Amino acid sequence: MSSIIHVVAGAGTAPTEKAAYDAALADANLHNYNLVPVSSIVPADAEVVTVEQAPDLGPAGNRLNVVQAERSAVGPETVAAGIGWATGPGPGLFYEADAESEVDVQSRLEAGLAAGRELREWSFDHEETLIESAEAAPGEHTCVVALAAYGESEPIC
Repeated sequence: MSSIIHVVAGAGTAPTEKAAYDAALADANLHNYNLVPVSSIVPADAEVVTVEQAPDLGPAGNRLNVVQAERSAVGPETVAAGIGWATGPGPGLFYEADAESEVDVQSRLEAGLAAGRELREWSFDHEETLIESAEAAPGEHTCVVALAAYGESEPIC
């Protein structure tokens, strides 16, 4: 059985850091789940799909496994976060990074994926990244997120 991993990004601004994080998750349509971080492996039977917003992945309050990059700041400052992935005929890898610029995030993603590929004897034939950045205005809390959401959510209790 094949499952889909949705890769999505978002940005948000709010009066507090946590509220800006929630707003960034809302921009990605993942704000109504209890996010559970997982490390970095793409199962061999999974399809990785980039989307503008995550689709409905189940009822609010459910548990959802994600690989997540996140960066928050109070402006004036630039924030950037991204996810990179390398896939092939078997399992694949995710790598997440954050920094003050898209260029730095891209460089970190490429270096991380290269290091991860070197640790494994897997075949990789595709590599992609998704980076979100935003300018935090003076005195405003701004957050950017990039997430890979694994399949459908599951009840938490």
